[in-house]
Amino acid sequence: MLTYLPPVMQAVLLLMVVTAGIYDLRYRRIPNWLTLTGLILGFGLNTFLYPAETSPLGGLKRAALGMGLALLVYFPLYLLRAMGAGDAKLMAAIGSLVGPGNWIVLFVVTAILGGVTALIVLLFAGRIRKTFWNVGWIMSEVVHLRAPYHSSEELDVRSSRGMRMPHGAVIALGTIAFLAAKAVWGR
Repeated sequence: MLTYLPPVMQAVLLLMVVTAGIYDLRYRRIPNWLTLTGLILGFGLNTFLYPAETSPLGGLKRAALGMGLALLVYFPLYLLRAMGAGDAKLMAAIGSLVGPGNWIVLFVVTAILGGVTALIVLLFAGRIRKTFWNVGWIMSEVVHLRAPYHSSEELDVRSSRGMRMPHGAVIALGTIAFLAAKAVWGR
């Protein structure tokens, strides 16, 4: 599942997510030039570093599968307006760099950190009860094949009424934690 990440990939990944995290905290957006550069470097480095891993197009396939898996998870969240487009594009770029096996682990680490961070933010904002009610409402709307943001403005990540968190910064923290764990436990 986990595969080796050469130091150059780790450096590119770290530079990309730290830049994205800073942009997201400061401007509440992740720039397209950053995610496009990450995608290009992801495909280029994988093609160069893994030319014949499992097939003649091993590295290209690895980058495409990583990007595709990230989009498979994040694009529906974007469509439901639970996540911004920049977050989905950032995760796609990360997936193209690290490949599908590493991306799944990185995603789990990021999801756990995001959940803990969200609970802390909600606790300080006094919105725990309202958020749990909103989660129930979202589930009900999705089960009935309706977009939750149509029925409540605060369920739209683009609305100023909703609780928003700079997910790019959480992705950066999750990636740093992932890289630190790989350094400590190997592979």
